[in-house]
Amino acid sequence: MTLKRLPVAALACLTAATSAPPGAAQPRRAYDGAPSADACAELGFRIRSPDEGYTTRRTRPSIAYAPPPPPPPPPTMAPQIPPLGLPPVQPRSGAAPPPTGGLQEMVVSAQRYQPSPSQPRDTERYPNATANPIRQVATDPVSTFSVDVDTAAYSNVRRFLNDGVRPPTDAVRVEELVNYFDYGYPRPQSRVTPFSSYVALAPSPWSAERQILHVGIQGFAPPKGEQPPLNLVFLIDTSGSMSSSDRLPLAQKSLSLLVDQLRPQDRVAMVAYAGSAGAVLAPTDGRQKLKMRCALGALHAGGSTAGGQGLALAYALAKENFDPKAVNRVILVTDGDFNVGVADPAKLKDFVSEKRKDGVYLSVYGFGRGNYNDTMMQALAQNGNGTAAYVDGLQEARKLFRTDFTKSLIPIADDVKVQIEFNPAQVSEYRLIGYETRMLNREDFNNDQVDAGEVGAGASVTALYEITPAGATPSADPLRYGRHAPPPAPGGELAFLKIRYKLPGEGRSRLIERPVTRADATPTLQAAPEPTRWAVAVAGFGQKLKQDPRVSDAFGWNDVIALAQGARGADPFGERAEFVQLVRAAADARSVGEVR
Repeated sequence: MTLKRLPVAALACLTAATSAPPGAAQPRRAYDGAPSADACAELGFRIRSPDEGYTTRRTRPSIAYAPPPPPPPPPTMAPQIPPLGLPPVQPRSGAAPPPTGGLQEMVVSAQRYQPSPSQPRDTERYPNATANPIRQVATDPVSTFSVDVDTAAYSNVRRFLNDGVRPPTDAVRVEELVNYFDYGYPRPQSRVTPFSSYVALAPSPWSAERQILHVGIQGFAPPKGEQPPLNLVFLIDTSGSMSSSDRLPLAQKSLSLLVDQLRPQDRVAMVAYAGSAGAVLAPTDGRQKLKMRCALGALHAGGSTAGGQGLALAYALAKENFDPKAVNRVILVTDGDFNVGVADPAKLKDFVSEKRKDGVYLSVYGFGRGNYNDTMMQALAQNGNGTAAYVDGLQEARKLFRTDFTKSLIPIADDVKVQIEFNPAQVSEYRLIGYETRMLNREDFNNDQVDAGEVGAGASVTALYEITPAGATPSADPLRYGRHAPPPAPGGELAFLKIRYKLPGEGRSRLIERPVTRADATPTLQAAPEPTRWAVAVAGFGQKLKQDPRVSDAFGWNDVIALAQGARGADPFGERAEFVQLVRAAADARSVGEVR
């Protein structure tokens, strides 16, 4: 199917043309470089000059347009989005019709948008997840969960603390705080077996008689020359709620950092959405970075948020240009505040779940504050074979789109699940710290039809269990009629670890397994390896922010700081030093709604 056959109804783009008009002289500018008004004009884009500042006012691109047509026909005659499972959004009165022809000829509607009213503060939405309970090994010895490599909660928590406020407890996902850091786990040597495992056991610093089981999984990082090409669609929220400097302007800078990493074999297309959705840039190879930057620079914010329709169009474009040898991915940047068309997270979850069958991954990057919809972001990422991150500043954008570029964009394994069976002769109780939104049933582990998390090139996964050794004081009274003498396990095993995964494109999973024994234990936390001490410090920090009652009040913020300071290691990017400062900020911060 050619580009001209791609349906793009209800077009209401927010930028200039993706290329020069047919028959026009080819641009004389180089393929790369900083965007300027003149250079972008030659490529068919109008960008703001520095003295214009940021505005939601609509400006007419520097190419000729036909006069606005009369009002559109009745709704039954309105252009329809292709049958992708989402209803169309009707164009506003007076909107210019979609241009005819292929994506290379698409231009922006000159339609005037009214910016959305400024959003009220404190309307942010987060998944309401109940903390994992303490499980009795005698009756429930198996724990199963989907891996989570997302980091959105960490940078969002940082944003709150830098504002002098502790985050809402639902905004704190402990596993995402822990997984923000690199632990230096041993690296696997083969893409066929793309994971190595790390296990350590040490005393808990916040609960007497209990221990922390640290499980680490390190993903394979293919050499740079062996990384597959990228076929990306940037889906950019340009609604009125994105107008502030920490939203669309920051998103433009962030995506420009991603553009810097592209190779000639990579391709990028762009879709923008507000009152309705439309294509901004046809698929463009990685050599034409200036053209991509001009397309980004021409974006303006205004209108309501037709996020569902934007998703439909982005997936249609990704499928239209699908390359089975490439990583095909939609990259959504938004505050998640969908308010036109389908905006129900459950319905959008079903939509992206269906679309992942086409082999298109989804990455979701959140921006902004006050109306940030984390619930929507999590629903999309977890069900779209993708990852979620939150960008609170340009430093975080550099980490995501430069330092950790391959971790978020190039998958090495799909549907990665972890299962641990505890030995009742050695362990009486356990609880998984975090992963509340990623729990699976025991039988889901062997069912290849059950979706789970994806892991990118070089990424790692960390999970912590707090366990009660057999013979220690349990949290609950023993059963009167329960088994009193559990059978011993071979070799004095404490637990047995299993990791199940699929290689990208495969439908059948593979298995890695290993025992956990007393040889993995240390007598004191101070004697534990540095990765374990750091992970425990971050987990303690997260649980205190969540006000978890299983963490003793005797374990204070200064204890978190002392533990972290002793495990900072080399810290080449200063991320661990920054964490220590965040702990200090948490100690001084006021609670949400507290007035001082």
